[in-house]
Amino acid sequence: MSRKEKKKLRDRALLAMVLTLVLGFGTGVFGMINVGLIHGEENRRKAESEQLSDTVVAARRGTIYDSNMNILAQSTDAWKIYVNPSEVPDEAAAKKAAMNLSNILDTDYDDTLEACLNKDRRYIVLKSKVDFATKEKIEKLRKDNKGFNRFIGIEDDVTRFYPFDNFASTVIGFTGSDDKGMSGLESAYNTKLTGLSGRNITAQNAKQREIASDFSTYYAAQEGVSLQLTIDNAIQYYLDSALSSAIETQDATYGYGIVMDVKTGAILAMSSQPDYDLNDPYAVSDEKTKEGLDKITDDEERAKATTDALFAQWRNRTVTDTYEPGSVFKCVTAAAGIEEGVVTPDEMFVCGGSYKVKDITYHCSNRRGHGSEDFTTSLMNSCNPIYIQVAQRLGSEKFSQYFEAFGLGETTGVDLAAEAAPKPGVTYYTADRMGPVELASSSFGQSFQITPIQICTAINTIANDGKLVQPYIVAKEMDSEGNVVRVTKPTVRRQVVSKKTADTVTQMMVEVVRGGTAKNATVAGYKVAGKTGTSEKLTTKQEDYIGSFCGFAPADDPEISVIIIIDDPKSGSYTGGKTAAPVAAEVIGNTLRYLNIEPEYEEGENAGQDVRTPSVTGLETAAASETLSSSGFTVKVIGEGKKVKAQAPEAGKLIPQNGVVVLYTESEEPNETVEMPNLIGMSVSQARYAAKAAGLNVQIVGTASDASGASYGQSISKGTKVALGSTVTVSYMTTSTEMEIEDTGNAD
Repeated sequence: MSRKEKKKLRDRALLAMVLTLVLGFGTGVFGMINVGLIHGEENRRKAESEQLSDTVVAARRGTIYDSNMNILAQSTDAWKIYVNPSEVPDEAAAKKAAMNLSNILDTDYDDTLEACLNKDRRYIVLKSKVDFATKEKIEKLRKDNKGFNRFIGIEDDVTRFYPFDNFASTVIGFTGSDDKGMSGLESAYNTKLTGLSGRNITAQNAKQREIASDFSTYYAAQEGVSLQLTIDNAIQYYLDSALSSAIETQDATYGYGIVMDVKTGAILAMSSQPDYDLNDPYAVSDEKTKEGLDKITDDEERAKATTDALFAQWRNRTVTDTYEPGSVFKCVTAAAGIEEGVVTPDEMFVCGGSYKVKDITYHCSNRRGHGSEDFTTSLMNSCNPIYIQVAQRLGSEKFSQYFEAFGLGETTGVDLAAEAAPKPGVTYYTADRMGPVELASSSFGQSFQITPIQICTAINTIANDGKLVQPYIVAKEMDSEGNVVRVTKPTVRRQVVSKKTADTVTQMMVEVVRGGTAKNATVAGYKVAGKTGTSEKLTTKQEDYIGSFCGFAPADDPEISVIIIIDDPKSGSYTGGKTAAPVAAEVIGNTLRYLNIEPEYEEGENAGQDVRTPSVTGLETAAASETLSSSGFTVKVIGEGKKVKAQAPEAGKLIPQNGVVVLYTESEEPNETVEMPNLIGMSVSQARYAAKAAGLNVQIVGTASDASGASYGQSISKGTKVALGSTVTVSYMTTSTEMEIEDTGNAD
């Protein structure tokens, strides 16, 4: 080879080497740029995802308490079961695991198997919020099957638990699978109740197994704010049970009511019946509804009907539903008329049974007419023509001003979700659209729609010396340590009428209960002020009615306001005096006694007056028996001991005269039970005798005497096991003709 050729070959080799170096270095540099700069963030996240495990630590929602700090809703320990498919060794192991997991977790086998075989995923949750027993089964499965612990995992989780199931369910509401409030307070206060989730960041090897590392970080979850409600568990029980019993005995569709603190607006009880189990909210609770659903054969139709039934049972109808209040509203018209000086309580009117406005004739509740009567008596008789005349004297402008002033043109502002908002010109007439006919029908509570909490708040204004207060249901907010972070202060929105006017209307309402349409709201020992209402439902084709009562007690110094609504009663009378007033009497009587408000009996009420039980615990048995017997009590002694270790009812409780007191001489806790007898269909004396024979006390509510007929309801169902010495409320009502003819008084 010539020298020239050798040089040429050497130059080519050198060039190839240079090109190789340049290309190699360039590729490396480009790779570094591509990995580090162009796709740097993406690659960093991918590396971290493979090297770090970042899991969410569930936070506990705040606890919900009643006014006595009884827990109503609480987040409790639960667990999350997951699989890491990348660690599943083979299909046989996946099938075996899926079979066991689906049986324990009650999940679909095919879905579980698909999760176990999904090699593209390293973390798949099979089920959240499992209980302790289920977690224990999973742990045993991992222990008994070698290798399962490599791909079946357990993590801490939380779940929402409601200790009292149905208690105040439409008020409290429930949470969904994501721990978010779905209804009630759980929804209204969701942001505050929801805690701040934590994070657990740990290092892992190529097989996604945790390894010790300085990169491991744990951020603790923060519990949400807790709520103390104004709801009192005892008063809530009285309201729930009274409404449930009324629905059953009157064959009604719904029953709902409110008990409110007059001075502050605090909601002591709020109920919509039928209610539902908070721990199983997606199960239809009402038996009649379930029977109807079972009869639907078409799957699609049944699914839709079931969804509708669930939404219906979740509704808090006291704040979400509107209705025509009927004659209860006459108290507002009366207050406006008296405040403006267009009428006085003793002014005389003549009721001829009807009253004509333009070409429309409005009928009185008594179509025969009441004849000559003063204004107070017109409220007792629920006389429509008189209230039309008072509204005419006020005029549309003034009438509308008082409608608005009593809070009926705005929401009450209660701290609950989904309060129905009034719509001017839609749900009620504004002054510019209120002609003579609209004014006439509005005067006695028709042609407009409001919520139960609106009318309850309006009537409460009369009880509260003319001051309108804002209702509320959360008394305090507390942090996880129990420290109070916010207290709800009662809010007076405005002075609507003077104290003098409020006192005047109160006395008129007292007469309505004493001798008018609300006789059945009578509670011996307590002066009750109230008004009944009966209105026809506008949303149905057939003639369905709503009977209501709204009032307060004790009338001389009001403590509680109460509204009771019975929706679509189908058994017997549908009037408010027959359907709602007796229920109100039961709730008012039980609540006032629970609040230890001393009864003041009038002449004729002494036969059934309540007395307080003396304290005899610690006394010699013989001496205790003598003390009680000499005071007129019936004594039952349990045990052979020489000293009294416990008594039932406890000392200081109000029970009827000659009531039963049980003395325990061998136990420090009253533990004897008895089966509740049937007390329905009895006269007053018969009911008292039957209860006393069973070792129980009877509280009579409503208008009752041995001559007035039989009892129609009892607060504790027959056959129920109750503590010896317990008190059962037995309800009576008048059967007078005047009560029968009370109706809506619609126009022809």
